[in-house]
Amino acid sequence: MSFEIIVFSRTAGFRHDSIGDGVRAVQWLGREHDFTVTATEDAGLFTPDRLAEVAAVVFLNTSGEVLDAAQQRAFESYIGNGGGYVGVHAAATTGYSWPFYGRLVGAYFVDHPEVQRATIRVEDHDHPATAHLGATWIRRDEWYNHRCSVRPAARVLLSVDEASYHGGTMGVDHPHAWCAEVAGGRSFYTAGGHTSESYDEPDFRTHLLGGIRWAAGGRSGVDDAPVAG
Repeated sequence: MSFEIIVFSRTAGFRHDSIGDGVRAVQWLGREHDFTVTATEDAGLFTPDRLAEVAAVVFLNTSGEVLDAAQQRAFESYIGNGGGYVGVHAAATTGYSWPFYGRLVGAYFVDHPEVQRATIRVEDHDHPATAHLGATWIRRDEWYNHRCSVRPAARVLLSVDEASYHGGTMGVDHPHAWCAEVAGGRSFYTAGGHTSESYDEPDFRTHLLGGIRWAAGGRSGVDDAPVAG
C-alpha cells in the first residue's frame, strides 16, 4: 500500500554533512518500496491539514529548536491521531525545551567520542528494522551517549557493546535503537546515521526502511513484516 512521508532536516544547531546523503537514501527507499517522500527544511509544512496527509515524519539529523509553538501543537495533534515519528541520529539533539518531543524521541543526546567501529547487539529480531540482522552488527559510526536509558518505556531493538569501542559512558545498558507507542502514535529512533557512508550500507538502509514502515503503520496500514532493502 502506497503512502507519503515527510523527511524533515532543518537544523538550528550543528549541521551534519551527511544530511543530503540521508535524504537521497530515503528517497531511493521510497522509489523501491512504493511510498512518496517529501523532503523539506520548511517548518511551515507542520500544519494540521498537511500533516494529516502523511503516514510518518522523519526527523533526519535535525538539531536545536526547529518548530515554533503552533507547529509543535500541530505535530502533537498529528501524533495523537496515530501519526508516525522516525528520529535519525541527531534527532536526539532536537527540541530540548519541548517536553512532548522528549517523550517522543525517548532520550536526549549528551556527547559522543570520535567516529569508530563498534559492535551492536541485536536485542529484538521481531521488528522490521532488525529482522534482517544477525546476533551482532559491526559497523563504523558516531556512537551517541544519551542522558538515560529508554528502558522500560521503550522497546529496545539494538544496544551498543561499550567494550568494543572507546568513549561510551552509559555502561552495560546502552540502547542504540528503539521504538514505542507514544501519545497515540508510533515512535522509532535510531542513533546511527552520522556518516555519509552509513546511507550506502545495505543493512543500514534496510534498518531505516523497517523503522519507517513500522512508524507509518499506524496510519497507512502497511504491513510490519520485514522487507529487503
